[in-house]
Amino acid sequence: MNTSPPTSALSGLWTLTDLAVRGLNALQPAAQLLARWFIAGVFFRSGLTKIADWETTVLLFTEEYRVPLLSPEVAAVLGTGAELILPALILFGFAGRFAAAGLFILNIVAVISVEEMPIPALQQHIFWGSVLAGLLLWGPGRWSLDRFAWPWLRARTVGGVAPAM
Repeated sequence: MNTSPPTSALSGLWTLTDLAVRGLNALQPAAQLLARWFIAGVFFRSGLTKIADWETTVLLFTEEYRVPLLSPEVAAVLGTGAELILPALILFGFAGRFAAAGLFILNIVAVISVEEMPIPALQQHIFWGSVLAGLLLWGPGRWSLDRFAWPWLRARTVGGVAPAM
């Protein structure tokens, strides 16, 4: 008759779980880099498409993208500029949370601005928003310029106090 306590099975399960968590944590910087690379490509390509045919872009902001409170011309310039600058910041992980927040807001404005968005397009925007939310919440990761820039900037602020990232 086996008289070993049932906790040995739980102990083994706990050890396996701990190993799995450590393995997943080791993959986190690579996952954050891939997320940054993916989302930067999506928005940067969109910006390149807009500057390739500026007249059509302004027409789209006039006819289809109903951005509240802004003229179509101003909305086109701001949206296109954000789609070209913020992805570069995200890709290199420099001011990564700021860039993720900016693209997150841009993504929301895009969804709100299109009156009849097809379900597949809405699902894409939801996915992009999820990736951006992850980058906003957990930051660009260890393999980013933020990892090196923020401690350097914090050390050079008055009194050594800077916002924590």
